[in-house]
Formats: sequence, structure tokens, C-alpha cells
Amino acid sequence: MTTILITGANKGLGRETARRLIAAGHTVYLGARSTERGEQAAAELGARFVQLDVTDDASVAAAAAAVEVGGGLDVLVNNAGIEVRSPEGAVVGAAELTADVIREVFETNVFGLVRVTHAFLPLLERSAAPVVVNVSSGLASLSAAGKGYPGAAYPTSKTAVNMLTVQYAKAFPGMRINAVEPGYTATDLNGHEGAQTVEQGAEAIVRMAQIGPDGPTGGYFDATGPLAW
Repeated sequence: MTTILITGANKGLGRETARRLIAAGHTVYLGARSTERGEQAAAELGARFVQLDVTDDASVAAAAAAVEVGGGLDVLVNNAGIEVRSPEGAVVGAAELTADVIREVFETNVFGLVRVTHAFLPLLERSAAPVVVNVSSGLASLSAAGKGYPGAAYPTSKTAVNMLTVQYAKAFPGMRINAVEPGYTATDLNGHEGAQTVEQGAEAIVRMAQIGPDGPTGGYFDATGPLAW
């Protein structure tokens, strides 16, 4: 069994992923910004809590140090993500997009992923079978762009996640590093408008978090298989 860290795991897809992986026998670090909410979720699930704000260098460094003291890491699930909407709750389209809005989204979805991955790479490199799962979105697909969802910042951030996934996989051929599309899942991120349950949405994340050394790397997957870039 492996030791797994999941960012943004006190609720939604992160929490369900943690629950499933703990049930499968893995040791799970539940990363969350809020100590109160994170400790409560970890206690309910049987996880180890680690305070982790992906937008804060000191928080990420402290989390890496705590996980190292705890025995190391085999799997990193970069799950933490945000979508910014207008004060009225509307999706921010290209016409309304500002640099401040896209910067806020990128700070968590892209820069946060890089910050966390960079901090935990030394621990992953010590693992016999390191795995990284980057939670992306079907909206990241350039071949499917223009369909449905009118927002600009969130899909752009997830397209960047996909490219980072490819670049990390190329740089670390001994690791299994993949991007995953959970599907349109009802979570706080979308005001619970999603058509799927968190149980359905977590399926692809859980599967890719448990792949072995002979598994795929540098890919983009949903629960049914590879996706078009």
C-alpha cells in the first residue's frame, strides 16, 4: 500500500477520493487550507491531516516537511482548484475577463500545482513507484473548445495543467504523471450544478492514483479512457 497526499481534500472530489483510497488500504494525507475543516474531515475519514494552502510558499514547504517526517510520499494528487464567478454568480466569459480574474484562477489551478509539485518532487523521487495525478477538466481540451461552457479563465488554466502534465512526465520518466477529467460533478466549485455525484467523479482520480510502474504516463484520461487533447 502507498502513502498519498491529496490537496483540497476536505470536501468534494478530494474528500471522496481520500475516502476511497483509505478504504482500499492506503495511507492518505488530507491537505486543506482550513485547519478546522481539514482536521474534522481527516478524523471522519481516518486520514492524516496536513495544513496546505497551495497559494502559499511557507504552507507548502511546511506540509512537505511534515510528510517527510511522516515517512515519505508515493502519490501526489493535485486536486485543489477554483473557478471565479461574478458577484451575481455568472460565469466570467471572454468579454468580461480581466487580468485580475485570470490571475486569481491561475494562482490556485496552475501556480499552486507547480508550487506543490516542486516541493514534493524530492519525496516522490525516493518512492519505488511514484505517481502524480493532476485533476484537469474536459474543458481543457483544445479539440473540444467552444462547446457549451462560456467561461475563459477556468478552461485556460486547465489547458495549462495538461501541458504541465506532459512536461513533467517527459522530465521524470520514472514517474507515472497523468491528467484526469473527473466529469461535470456537483461540487462547491460549480454551485453543485454538476450532473454527476462525487462518487462518480472520483472514479478516474482513484483509478489513476493506483496505477503501477507499467501504467501510462503523460496522458489525459477520464473514467472511460484517453481523451483528445
